[in-house]
Amino acid sequence: MNESIIEGRNPVIEAFRAGKEIEKVYILDGCHDGPIMTVKREASKKKTPVKYVDKEMLDRLSETGKHQGVIAYIAAYDYIEIDDMFEKAKEKGEDPFFIMLEHIEDPHNLGAIIRTANLAGAHGVIIPKDRAVGLTSTVARTSAGALNYTGVARVTNLSRTIEELQKRGVWSVCADMDGEVMYKLNLKGPICMVIGNEGEGVGRLLKEKCDMIASIPMNGDIDSLNASVAAGVLAFEIVRQRMS
Repeated sequence: MNESIIEGRNPVIEAFRAGKEIEKVYILDGCHDGPIMTVKREASKKKTPVKYVDKEMLDRLSETGKHQGVIAYIAAYDYIEIDDMFEKAKEKGEDPFFIMLEHIEDPHNLGAIIRTANLAGAHGVIIPKDRAVGLTSTVARTSAGALNYTGVARVTNLSRTIEELQKRGVWSVCADMDGEVMYKLNLKGPICMVIGNEGEGVGRLLKEKCDMIASIPMNGDIDSLNASVAAGVLAFEIVRQRMS
């Protein structure tokens, strides 16, 4: 489906109750009447990010001029479940290969990584609900059609998801400059590759959950790669090892 916005108190409430996948909600700061409190409760139930803004910003975002103090954004594509990713791997007769992203905020990076995931044969991408870009129209465009083939699951807690994957036999490897050089690691078999935020990398708590930490050898004058480039380099090392 195409990304769209819903404006007005009752339309947003009905969208939540109809089960629509809402990316985020903008609410007029200081507004606490009954319908707005209902919007907040529905957003809390679904763990949908809420941002409190002034009227000028809502007016800029509005397409109708009748936002009534609340605007919601709906995802450009439907999300999938982790089970769908396992099923896809099973259908292909392949070991599961997932890519997990921690708090990627740039839609161009997310779109590029989804495209890389598809080309590398990954069975799905995992993103968090909080502090991360979702499936916006910019992400869809940047993926160059890959979103039609490589699904994205959105979860509440990445560390807990890593634990659940480990229970199902999936190893996890995160990219970090302090890790073992990726060429020395065994990246075959069921695997989930973890890439961190554009500025901070993989957070300490998530890193501690991972089975392996892989560093990408670099010889330049700067010490880090763009998140989407790092994802591509490590993903295709996994591909290389799977083919050997």
